[in-house]
Amino acid sequence: MLPPFCCSGSTDHATLRRHHQERKLSMLRFWRDSAERQLSALNAAIKTLQEQMDRDTQTPA
Repeated sequence: MLPPFCCSGSTDHATLRRHHQERKLSMLRFWRDSAERQLSALNAAIKTLQEQMDRDTQTPA
């Protein structure tokens, strides 16, 4: 029977574990970067809305 395609018979467990950890770290960094971009967009939208509300309260109707 052949080993699974993702694992070679000559690779030791420590190397496979290290490779898995590196891929996981890369994925987590990608998610963090995405979350930071979304948070920056939300902060900008909140700031803009607050500025508009402040401007509207200062302008006589």
